[in-house]
Amino acid sequence: MKPSSLRTFFSATALAACSIAFVGCTTTRPADHASSTSSRTSIDAQVDASLSKLYDSVAGSRDMVARARGVLVFPSVVGASLGVGAEYGRGALRVNGRTQAYYSTTAGSIGFQAGAQSKAVIYLFNSEEALNKFRNSKGWTAGADATVAAATIGANGSIDTNTIRQPVVGFVLTNVGLEAGVSVQGAKITEVQP
Repeated sequence: MKPSSLRTFFSATALAACSIAFVGCTTTRPADHASSTSSRTSIDAQVDASLSKLYDSVAGSRDMVARARGVLVFPSVVGASLGVGAEYGRGALRVNGRTQAYYSTTAGSIGFQAGAQSKAVIYLFNSEEALNKFRNSKGWTAGADATVAAATIGANGSIDTNTIRQPVVGFVLTNVGLEAGVSVQGAKITEVQP
């Protein structure tokens, strides 16, 4: 088999496997109200835990979250790849500390890659205009519908002052803390009913 044919075969196989895995994540039965309530409660608890981890990992983040007009938290964005990669996660939008709606995030990538990972992704909407644009969209894409500034840490260990001034700021947390220099561009975010 030619190398290009092999690459096409593996890419198609990886894409199919990721698609099947994500179908299981997104399939819900409308009549299952108890399951929906349980799912919302679980997401809210995970959002609380992710915010606590952010506060413990990044000096000044608690004040920044408190000043934000809205906070969108995806506690567990799971990604898998084998040549072609895909990510999926569910989360909640909070305004004034209260959950307003639930969302899913998906992203894909192509290139030499293999493996799986889980991370928390947090978006802060620092202006009313940025929050309203997000809430009024029927599907919002980071980087296309709004520029998302990746949070950076200054020499003093606190959030860089230039970061604080941006309309939308993104944080990516792994098991070891804040992941610096990671782009959150290209993630497609859509409102869902868990």
